[in-house]
Amino acid sequence: MAISVRLTKESEKRLDNLAKLTGRTKSYYVRKAVEEKLEELEDIYLAEQRIEEPEGPKWSLEELIAGDDLED
Repeated sequence: MAISVRLTKESEKRLDNLAKLTGRTKSYYVRKAVEEKLEELEDIYLAEQRIEEPEGPKWSLEELIAGDDLED
């Protein structure tokens, strides 16, 4: 999907420099930045949702440390 984004001159300059230094495209870095930020925002949303609706599933510290698949 194509999307248009307006960057500040400073951000555009930094993105251009990074792309030139690494040989990757500016699109590559924009895509990576969006993917990483989306993951962070999704985590924040889920945390806020848990605070508002605390009756969801709960795990013990031992279960968390064990690292078992807790969603099953």
